[in-house]
Amino acid sequence: MTIQGIIFANIYDSSLGELTNKRTMASLPYGGRYRQIDFTLSNMSNANIRRIGIISRYNYQSLMAHIGSGEEWDLELQDGGLEYLTPYAASADSGYRGKLEALHAARDYMEKSPDDSYVILSDSGVLCNIDLRKVVEAHITSGKDLTIVAKDGVANGRKQLDLALELNEKGDIVDMAVDYVASEGYLASMGIFVIEKKLLMELVENRVARNCYRFERDLILPLWQQKKLSVNVFNFDGVTLFTESSEEYYISNLALLDKDVRDGLFRDRPIYTKVRDRVPTYYGENTHIDNCIVADGCVLEGNAKHSILFRQVTLNAGATVENCLIMNDAVIGENAELKCVILDKDVTVRPGAKLIGTIKNPIIIKRGETV
Repeated sequence: MTIQGIIFANIYDSSLGELTNKRTMASLPYGGRYRQIDFTLSNMSNANIRRIGIISRYNYQSLMAHIGSGEEWDLELQDGGLEYLTPYAASADSGYRGKLEALHAARDYMEKSPDDSYVILSDSGVLCNIDLRKVVEAHITSGKDLTIVAKDGVANGRKQLDLALELNEKGDIVDMAVDYVASEGYLASMGIFVIEKKLLMELVENRVARNCYRFERDLILPLWQQKKLSVNVFNFDGVTLFTESSEEYYISNLALLDKDVRDGLFRDRPIYTKVRDRVPTYYGENTHIDNCIVADGCVLEGNAKHSILFRQVTLNAGATVENCLIMNDAVIGENAELKCVILDKDVTVRPGAKLIGTIKNPIIIKRGETV
């Protein structure tokens, strides 16, 4: 059986504001040392998928620098291995309006695999550790055209879901809605789909020819309603973190401070990332660190509580941070006070500065700023 992966790197960029000004959602730092795409790449690598295309329409320099040749994920940057499907490489303009147009531009890449192979499509806005081999097996056993990986417990009457699914007692879909604020009882799509390559290419060609460009709204929903597409649902019961907005990204990072969440994301199968060796973190004599994740290379002489400190963070004496995400190479001056703040890379906080946000509205300081 041949399986290839397609990863969408730019989905939800517009909803993450300053965080994705110069990077894709897929390359957003996570948990002190990872990038969000590490989870998707690792899930595919752990399932022995060795042919993966990454579709990115802009701001992909940071992503390419992180992944490099793909060596950490046991992939190779060559034909038949890992490929970056940028607009330039795909001979298309950068104006993808949705996944369908992106897939249409990548058809030359997909055609290189056998017609009877399977394609796993995945977004980068949902973090999980999932056995994709079981998903493919369930798809084949179902005999359906398409399998959607979904999660219960996400729909709450407040969050808008890209694709909401209601199942009956037999597990069959009885309702499907796109961009819908679903009530409890609905399942939320995790942005992971399995489909046979030949069928996918036929459907994409058909839909794009009719000026359709959104995968969920213009392909899955209408064809399911017309009974032209049979759909299976794989209900994933593991830890799942959505990062489709600045608030969700912030909360999903801090969720890693919970041991059960850490175990759910890292215990069963490895999550790989680019190796960057640094010296051990230095803790000053009067430093107090409470329930934090601290990466290597930091110099800590102040206090931190319930926060994520990425690599090479400097926390000067008297400074305090609480409920914060402090990314690489940030410098926090003496006696500064930060609560509910996201500092992007290379940010400098002046001595005595005070930044106070809330859990629902964290303050975001963009990369390279001095405040």
